[in-house]
Amino acid sequence: MQIFNKNIDLTEFLTLHKSSNSTIGFVPTMGALHEGHLALMKQSLQENDLTIVSIFVNPTQFNNAEDLEKYPRTLEHDVLKMSTLSEAIIVFAPTVDDMYEGKTLAQSFDFDGLEHQMEGAFRPGHFDGVGTIVKRLFEIVTPTKAYFGEKDFQQLQIVKKLVAKTHLPVEIIGCPIHRESSGLAMSSRNERLNSTERREAAVIYSILKKSKELFQTNEAAFVALWTKNEFEKHPFLKLEYFVIADESTLLPITYKEKSKKYRAFVAVFVNTIRLIDTLSLN
Repeated sequence: MQIFNKNIDLTEFLTLHKSSNSTIGFVPTMGALHEGHLALMKQSLQENDLTIVSIFVNPTQFNNAEDLEKYPRTLEHDVLKMSTLSEAIIVFAPTVDDMYEGKTLAQSFDFDGLEHQMEGAFRPGHFDGVGTIVKRLFEIVTPTKAYFGEKDFQQLQIVKKLVAKTHLPVEIIGCPIHRESSGLAMSSRNERLNSTERREAAVIYSILKKSKELFQTNEAAFVALWTKNEFEKHPFLKLEYFVIADESTLLPITYKEKSKKYRAFVAVFVNTIRLIDTLSLN
């Protein structure tokens, strides 16, 4: 398995090994890989001539210094996991200086308002950091297709908007959420949960599923109030937000329309560890 730490080395490799009609699949990650990440890689391996996986903890998308410091970094273990899929995966694990060329600053982006909802409202500047690093990675890797998990559904929509606005020639593929047997959405942050916290965190998905049932016969405000009350029954969990939004605009809804698709979004603290999840309501 080939590992590149500098973008110039990866660029040279791609110049030598890709042809005019070869396809490149790209899976951008921040490491601490789990089965959800591996599923993205499997799909890329099936659909492309080359598969590149980036492992980079991007500082400009963190608005909490402690979260950045404690984010798990497990490159050696990640490489072992990837090698069980295919030795042909190309790993790009750059340094912060290499990616930001000595200036660790995010660009400012206009994502037509998508960036102001949910995560954007509670993590100021987060999506500027996401846009900055995704654009930079796309320019270096030059992928044909890039694969993102739907757990970060807002991010997925923003990346699609980024590609449309910057006219980057890459197809964005959204892939289903992978869950633990308890229903807890797989996340690198799950590694920071102890056994009790992990058990409690499984309640998040249970509440989301019940919210979906209620939404079939009730308006969004009723479901939101019910959900808030349910989370208050669990002292290990602190609800940051629960939003029912239009899938395309990400705007919170008041009334349902038959022609539109809706999705529930939630962010929850399990003690100090912040987890997000989402579920289609249609």
